[in-house]
Amino acid sequence: MWSILLSGLATALSLLVVDLIVPGVTINTLTAAAIAAAAVGVVNAVLKPALQTLTVPINAISFGAFSFILNGLCLWLASLVVPGFYVHGIIGFLVGPVVLSAVNTFIGSYLDKKAPAFLKDGSTASTELSTDNSSRL
Repeated sequence: MWSILLSGLATALSLLVVDLIVPGVTINTLTAAAIAAAAVGVVNAVLKPALQTLTVPINAISFGAFSFILNGLCLWLASLVVPGFYVHGIIGFLVGPVVLSAVNTFIGSYLDKKAPAFLKDGSTASTELSTDNSSRL
């Protein structure tokens, strides 16, 4: 549960960074960033696998370059359903998902390392306490 919230937070923060860096991607409010993070997650979980399956021949012919267009399409589709989140222009369409992925990886890794143990699913805090009984003997 907590890992999903941390992932959503990382995506929302990443979208705000993309808004600052990439011309063609606009996010008006923090609320729009949070909703956009959820929309991007849903599009990537539900629609993207089907689209990837349908575009295997095109992706093979283009040696994987069509993946950039597919990622841009998914980001654009998410922007259609979120008021205050806009992707427009070729730079926002192609560069936005690349920057989003890079920044999201960095922020997600940072949050994963710095989050308290109780926020991580399957935390090792309880196992560390239970396995430390050898020093009591």
